[in-house]
Amino acid sequence: MNTKHSDTNNLIIALLLSLLILGYWQYFIEGPRKAQEELALKTKVETQQIQKVADVPEVPKSRDELLSEAPNVVIKSDRLNGSFSLKGLRFNNLALVQYHETLDPKSPQVVLFSPSGDANSYFAEFGWLSADKSLQVPTEDTVWSADSKELTPTHPVNLTWKNSSGVAFHVQIALDDKYMFTIAASAEDSKGGHPLLQNYAYINRVYDISKHPAMGILHEGPLGVFDGILKEVPYKKLIEQKDEGFEANSGWMGVTDKYWLSAIIPPDESFSAHMSYYESKDRAHYQVEYIGKPAEEMKLHLFAGAKEMALLDAYSAKYNIARFDHAVDLGLFDFLTKPIFKILAYFYGITGNFGIAILLLTVLVKLIMYPLASKSFQSMNKMKIVQPRMAEIRERHKDDKVKMNQEIMELYKREKVNPASGCLPMIVQIPVFFSLYKVLYVTLEMRHAPFFGWIHDLSASDPTNLFTLFGLLNWLPPTMMHLGIWPMIMCCTMIIQQHQSPPPPDPVQAKMMKFLPLVFLFLFSNFAAGLVIYWSWSNTLTILQQWYIKKKYS
Repeated sequence: MNTKHSDTNNLIIALLLSLLILGYWQYFIEGPRKAQEELALKTKVETQQIQKVADVPEVPKSRDELLSEAPNVVIKSDRLNGSFSLKGLRFNNLALVQYHETLDPKSPQVVLFSPSGDANSYFAEFGWLSADKSLQVPTEDTVWSADSKELTPTHPVNLTWKNSSGVAFHVQIALDDKYMFTIAASAEDSKGGHPLLQNYAYINRVYDISKHPAMGILHEGPLGVFDGILKEVPYKKLIEQKDEGFEANSGWMGVTDKYWLSAIIPPDESFSAHMSYYESKDRAHYQVEYIGKPAEEMKLHLFAGAKEMALLDAYSAKYNIARFDHAVDLGLFDFLTKPIFKILAYFYGITGNFGIAILLLTVLVKLIMYPLASKSFQSMNKMKIVQPRMAEIRERHKDDKVKMNQEIMELYKREKVNPASGCLPMIVQIPVFFSLYKVLYVTLEMRHAPFFGWIHDLSASDPTNLFTLFGLLNWLPPTMMHLGIWPMIMCCTMIIQQHQSPPPPDPVQAKMMKFLPLVFLFLFSNFAAGLVIYWSWSNTLTILQQWYIKKKYS
């Protein structure tokens, strides 16, 4: 056998196979990849044009007039009321049936979405992009045909539109019994083929930050989770930087208020997202947009509704939406804040009253901290016993501070007294206090939640006021003069608690402590009533604990 000839044949075969592999790679893999990159590049340019929504009418029109300018499909469920426009496939009219602007059940429903051109314009829109300029795709001016005039949880709506080349676009919009829309779409040409298209979706909002000052305790504005990482972009920051882009393989994006949320949830595949700001006719527009990768079909979700914690958790599990509960700004200590909320929700499920749930939570906290409180009280009792000797040391060495402090420290060691132990229960309780403060302030469940008597909203301050003689005088005092009944109850419990505890050894510190209840009275006067009730009840339980421990060890 000719070895040299055999090697030549093997070399030729290897070269042919290499060329075949290279050709296959170039044609079937690298070529489509480059085409997709070019398509993404082009669509990014086009998206910058799409997002400049500026159709503000020259003559001001009412909300109803703006909504009547295009055909629409009515949205009707136990949770949502409104419509979406068949022109441009735009969700621009949505109210939350179960939530009202004030405590009065006859007050207007909370409005989430409003049409473009309205002073409070806020809407979501969906569409397609194509790098093929010959392919006519629907635009914001496209008027769709619908097979029904009403969208309900039991009745989805099918939409169609056909371009001049015979390519038919199909969209199905479904709504569950809460706040989640599902949008499924595809396109089909006259030969039965399905062209590759990139879908996009965006949420556009007109918002005047001068009328809505930012609160440091929570985030309101554009936000999203990209590959598991939460990104919050305040309105003010977006004004400064104009645009912020994200690339991710999974996540969601939207716009959040204190209690309400609109969010786009794309499929778990690579996508681009932008949060941007621009001005048009003296109106400040904020936009969150999403661009998917080329596909024959698209399916995504739109959440538009109330930030109910249990519901967000349920959606997160059902649709695999990463960190969807973080739409509720529970802060850096959410590992503590969320369990506290869940405990309150559990007690609420038993009692039907969040005020009682707060009382039960306080009891639970006191039971957990009882061993610490017992040791603290024993140490405080020892402090009370050694105080005469401490006074003697202070008098004997009043001219020698160093010697005085040395003998006091020796006395502490000899009697096994820890002067800081009395503060430990308070220090441990502070994280619970701040977490409860966060829960009361940001969670929707606390909004308009009543207690008893005059407390109709645990998330608002006590409405009574000493300086109006609790409603007898018809005038509005300054904020610093707002002293309600519950803050005064809290002040009284602090005074009683102080009388049960030994005074601080330092006379100056002792005098300052006497004024502390008055400081807290004015400090807490405008806090959420639920927080003041918690603190008052906590003080009351501490008084009972001290009485019990004193009786036990006396």
